[in-house]
Amino acid sequence: MIRLLAFACLPLMLAACAGESEAPASPFTGQWIDLTHTLGEEAVFWPTAADYVHEQTDFGTTEGGWFYSSYNIALSEHGGTHLDAPIHFAEGRRTADAVPLESLIGPAAVIDVSDKAARDRDYRFTREDLAEWEEIYGEVPAGTILLFHTGFGRYWPDREKYMGTERRGPEGVANLHFPGLSAELAQFLIGERKVAAVGLDTPSLDYGPSQDFMVHRILLGADIPGFENVANLDRLPPRGAFVIALPTKIRAGSGAPLRIVAHVPPPGG
Repeated sequence: MIRLLAFACLPLMLAACAGESEAPASPFTGQWIDLTHTLGEEAVFWPTAADYVHEQTDFGTTEGGWFYSSYNIALSEHGGTHLDAPIHFAEGRRTADAVPLESLIGPAAVIDVSDKAARDRDYRFTREDLAEWEEIYGEVPAGTILLFHTGFGRYWPDREKYMGTERRGPEGVANLHFPGLSAELAQFLIGERKVAAVGLDTPSLDYGPSQDFMVHRILLGADIPGFENVANLDRLPPRGAFVIALPTKIRAGSGAPLRIVAHVPPPGG
């Protein structure tokens, strides 16, 4: 909590130091990276999820002479860049509106497994992948938002290349092929690393052919939320980025559309 308060209050402290007559200097030297795919009709949703609908209700000049536009939307909680709330696979666990900010805002670690995923669409990340990263960068601290870069983000929104199939419905689910975590790694993360959240640039925490969704059951069962269909992970460093992942606050939601961004400090910053 202390690190969140310090991060949030920094602009106010700078403003106070600068005086009321001066605009505060930005505390965010470096670069902001948008990790969110644009939500539209072409966005990739789970094969059994309802199609995304963006329906125009008003667009044009009103009788009063001013311009006005408005739309209705309808969508699954689990499409595009989104949050998997723990309740998604774990009865009694947190819903989308109850996930604490400490699980959504914090330092990030990015593990690049794109070479292995390029050779095997059904690759499952292992404890060895984590150990190789930690040998170089040190142990992943508790409270880290752990992100896995598979390289599959480059296929978005081509369903066949991204998911392994263009088919919809149960037939589509039966033909999914993309990388995900192994159950062994998921268990290690909750028992030994105490990560805040786990995300990746594929449609699911579990690999495509999974039939038991064990990774979801392990992580979400420990109240660790998941971020799926994350974009632009190739633009983040292995460590040093700070992530803000804010979902729509849906009451009792099993998931929610997610706007996730990362701040990358300048070299040496």
